[in-house]
Amino acid sequence: MPRTRSTKPARKEESTNTPVSGSVSRYSLESRQGASPRVFILPKAAMPDARIVTLSHPRSGQPSRYLVCPKTGIHEFTMISAPKFAPRSWLIESKVDFSETTTEDKESDIQVETISNSDMFVATMIDPLFLILPSLVDAKVEKGSDEKKRLFLTSDDHFDKLPDESSHLSEMLRWDATRSLIESRMEAICDTVDAGDEKMFRLSEQKLLDTIMEKAKRMSDGGLPPTLEEQFVKKALEAPILLSRSVTMRSQCQAAAETASDSGVSTPIDSSNSQSTTVTNDTNSSFASHNSTAATSFVEATQGEEVALTAMEASPEVTGLQRLRIAFEFICSRYVAPATADQLRRLLSQAEMSSIDFSPLDEFTAKLAKVRAEAVAASSLADYSGKRHHDEEQDEIRQEKKRKLEEEKKRKATESRGVRDLKKVNTSGMMKLSHFFKAK
Repeated sequence: MPRTRSTKPARKEESTNTPVSGSVSRYSLESRQGASPRVFILPKAAMPDARIVTLSHPRSGQPSRYLVCPKTGIHEFTMISAPKFAPRSWLIESKVDFSETTTEDKESDIQVETISNSDMFVATMIDPLFLILPSLVDAKVEKGSDEKKRLFLTSDDHFDKLPDESSHLSEMLRWDATRSLIESRMEAICDTVDAGDEKMFRLSEQKLLDTIMEKAKRMSDGGLPPTLEEQFVKKALEAPILLSRSVTMRSQCQAAAETASDSGVSTPIDSSNSQSTTVTNDTNSSFASHNSTAATSFVEATQGEEVALTAMEASPEVTGLQRLRIAFEFICSRYVAPATADQLRRLLSQAEMSSIDFSPLDEFTAKLAKVRAEAVAASSLADYSGKRHHDEEQDEIRQEKKRKLEEEKKRKATESRGVRDLKKVNTSGMMKLSHFFKAK
């Protein structure tokens, strides 16, 4: 086939100097050297004089960061982080004062930076009494051999008992508003006496218990977080599930009457038992104590529907007490030293010291523990009996296979050599012997 010249015009070579079309970023991000900064969410009402300080943690005693403001009080930082499998970062635009800049300079003065660490620290209120509580608990003096008694001390004496290494407590107390706030919270949990112009404080465990219980009550009334509610309230009070077998007595009685009339046995039938009832272990045992009749055998043989029932259910009062106890334990586990928390739990267990009666909750938990133990025992027994029944069935199957193998061996041993040779002959395609004896 002859070639023809292409009629399309030759494509011009594109110039390499043509600018690439597309959007150009308004901001330029510079590389950062060193550690990445962190994001802090501070109260809107915080004053410019607010400072981030280091204080000892009330439970562990380790140095921790807090926000102190003369107006809003003392705040702790709660870290909110993204899951490890979903990395995140921050893109932050810094604020610039545009009051003295022109419109052309506004865009050039905007600074944008990226923060690779996605953790966010939110400042939340903390009661100052927890920060000063370790010094109030340790304000003891030895008398005699083993006796220890707390003494009335001034606020400065209590402040001196706190560890001052890497602590900014002395700088905080220079603010009169912060010092007054701490002393007012000390007064809420202490017995006080006036010594001249100074007020002296001594810790009262009863006042401390009442104060923490008030906080726990507000926390429980407002609703616990979903994770705490699900794990420590619902699951803690959840009883095991029982299966009940339901049958209808009317069909039983009719079938029993028919069977009895056919066999000549008279069985009394009560019309009051014509409603739906539940067959339990007690009914089966009562039937077994009498002579076997057609009706009883029918009841034992009938298979009803399985119905799931809860062994026991917590009342709203018990649930509220459990929620209150979990809130109390949460506060103690976060802000109270272990030894002090144990002492508060002992006081809470004493009826004369506690304003709230936890006896309904204790009785319910005791019964619940007993029901769970019985359920575990019944489950293990059922598993054992089921396994034993399964093992018996397997043994029967193995015995049957063994018997068949022995019979097969005996049959092969009695066969003659000719019969064995005939079995090896290929009979595919051959007609059967009965084919030659069919009627024509």
